[in-house]
Amino acid sequence: MDTCDVKMYYIIIEKQMLLINAGHICYIQESRYMSRLSRSECLQELPVICMGSSYDRLLKVNHLKPVTAKEAELLQALGEDSERLKWYLERDALATALGLTKDTPVTVELDGKWLQGIVRYIGRLTEPKFTDPIVGTFFGIELQGEDKGKGPTDGTYLSKTLFSCKKDCGIFAPFSRVKPMFSKPKLVSKCLTFPAAQLATQPSSQQAHHQPLSTGDRVTFFMDEDILHGMVMDLEEKEGKTLVIISTDRDEKITLPLDSVIKGDLLQQEPEPMETDKAVMSMEEVHPLGLGVDSLVEVTLAIGPGYGTIRWIGTLPGQIGTYAGLELEDGYTGVSNGTFKDHRFFRCLPRQGLFVKLLSCRPDSRFQGASANVLQERQALRSPGALPSSPIASDQVERMLIGRMKGIQGHINSCYMDSALFSLFSCSSVLDSLLFKSTEPRDAPIQSTLLHDIVNPLRSEGFVEGRHIMKLRQQLQELGYCHTFTTEEKDPEEFLTLIMHHIFCLDPLLKLSAGGKVQDSYCYQIFLDNNHSLVLPTVQHLLEHSFHSAGLKLAEVPSCLILQMPRFGKKFKMFQKIIPSLELDITDLLSEGPQQCVLCGQLAYEECVDCFRDPVFSRTGFKVFCRTCSSQVHSHPERLSHSPSPLQLPEGYPAPTTLRAPHPAPPRERLELFAVLCIETSHYVSFIKHGPNSTDWIFFDSMADRHGERDGFNIPQVEACPEVGMYLVMSPAELANQVPRDMKGVAKRLFCDAYMYLYQSTSISLYR
Repeated sequence: MDTCDVKMYYIIIEKQMLLINAGHICYIQESRYMSRLSRSECLQELPVICMGSSYDRLLKVNHLKPVTAKEAELLQALGEDSERLKWYLERDALATALGLTKDTPVTVELDGKWLQGIVRYIGRLTEPKFTDPIVGTFFGIELQGEDKGKGPTDGTYLSKTLFSCKKDCGIFAPFSRVKPMFSKPKLVSKCLTFPAAQLATQPSSQQAHHQPLSTGDRVTFFMDEDILHGMVMDLEEKEGKTLVIISTDRDEKITLPLDSVIKGDLLQQEPEPMETDKAVMSMEEVHPLGLGVDSLVEVTLAIGPGYGTIRWIGTLPGQIGTYAGLELEDGYTGVSNGTFKDHRFFRCLPRQGLFVKLLSCRPDSRFQGASANVLQERQALRSPGALPSSPIASDQVERMLIGRMKGIQGHINSCYMDSALFSLFSCSSVLDSLLFKSTEPRDAPIQSTLLHDIVNPLRSEGFVEGRHIMKLRQQLQELGYCHTFTTEEKDPEEFLTLIMHHIFCLDPLLKLSAGGKVQDSYCYQIFLDNNHSLVLPTVQHLLEHSFHSAGLKLAEVPSCLILQMPRFGKKFKMFQKIIPSLELDITDLLSEGPQQCVLCGQLAYEECVDCFRDPVFSRTGFKVFCRTCSSQVHSHPERLSHSPSPLQLPEGYPAPTTLRAPHPAPPRERLELFAVLCIETSHYVSFIKHGPNSTDWIFFDSMADRHGERDGFNIPQVEACPEVGMYLVMSPAELANQVPRDMKGVAKRLFCDAYMYLYQSTSISLYR
């Protein structure tokens, strides 16, 4: 996007003149803002344009609050300025709305009643007015269950179908009327098995006084017919009522009246174990063999040796020494589900958990070599010059990577980094030179962290703890590369360019030739002109059309090609689906090198850019011809105006002795796909092509699940996704007819949410 078009949005929080109310949205061109900022150290007023107006007004800066474009669009969907200001101040509701995605179960308010539904559409209902850059974002919701038929639409608005559902089963609503799936709570007195006599004889206020709630208490409440549990985060008084703010076991926040909540220990049932925030200890300092969380271990049971995985390490209430919480393998019986004296330390199936002294654990003998010593191996990995582990081979992926707590553990907006590192290093060595390239002394710790704490554990153990990713982010921040690396989400290309260019000074991966000049780059952003006719393109189509419209060629074969798709982050996608090209044929994209005539297969001498879009020829490949075919093609009346240009052949390349003498077919240069980074709304995930078979795909999400609440941790997951291969062999027509939400497994995310494709040359990468 042109920087001249970038706008900064604000909401007015105090009425400033007769026709401008608090709650109105306004904006200013970023370039204009920066220009004024450069002329004044302290801005007192800004010339902003209010929505619905075409001229600017000078408003006081302290009466404006900045909002993102996405927040502005959500707020703009509210009809009244006063309502807009009210919901802007409800920051939690706005943040929740920003996190809603398609296919999310929600409740939606209609005529004072909350109805159950699923989000099917997020976006505008109408186009912006001529002067306005944005318009309100609405949620299109398909009603579910007993609420079907209570809506006003079938997904159509002003004769335009935005999503499809049965008649009267759809609703369009602003975010203020949409919440995640928590219906209005029902009173619980008739459903719970607690002492009824006690509650029947006391008003609710007396009960609350007799059994007061405080922050941290476990509570139980009802939603529809489900008993749910959570922890009290805060209590507040509002309109004479006491409200309880609860963080649920589903990691959602909900506010309920005090008399709809039951303190956990009042229930006549087994109390819900409390989550513990006890820190996991570093076991390299505690266990002589360096055993830690996720280590495969062996213990002596009454029936003989038992095998399991360490899920937690620390101290237990009333016990002396360091203990390990084990999740035993199937076939072994424990005594716990991860709780000890009603405190939860980890989660596992009932009677699969066991707490033992840490020193009672030893490495699983089934995986130990004759001379294995874990501590020595770890120390060896950190010795100067230690080689990294090899990338995980295709036949080892299932054993090493598949499962929960596999891959790289996410931590505070790190998904862009997790996905990028997993894509580059789990099953590929194309950029391993980063791990050993000479660096400046100040950057050596970053390289050490990347090699020893991230790449080696990923390849040897299949798992990297989130603290190591945070350590890398802290190092990047402390060295001044960016002051928000530990808190904010970045784009993958921003992180990759920083690592490759600014820190390790890696030679540019990409050398582009344009007009006789060579440009260097690390990533290539695909841009298309407005004349393209692509509807369901492959990556091959996109790259060729982008090079054609920009007049670019490759100056040399890249060892690694990183392609950014034609979309602008989370907001705009040019294509609803993109077909992955498992191989990129870049022969015709090279500025120098022998090429085959597209008609007869002989050595080509000329290229015609005007023939590129000619429907007579195939949809892929630049149009290059031998002299004879070029003469014949351009003798056609419709091509007389074309201007073929000569191709450059490598110096010394032998030419045929006669015009039609046979010539060996020039070799084809191809790159193979090894990873794809995807983003749907605000979360990056990745797909890895780890083997030659069509089903050799895995899907990685560094934050697939979460354990615990505010002090909990993310659970990364790697899963096989062979269903991707089924869609790759479909014809374009078949694929076009696939409804994204009906596609099997995670395939929809690959075809619809692709953000960045990573290709490698299996020959060049061997010596680069």
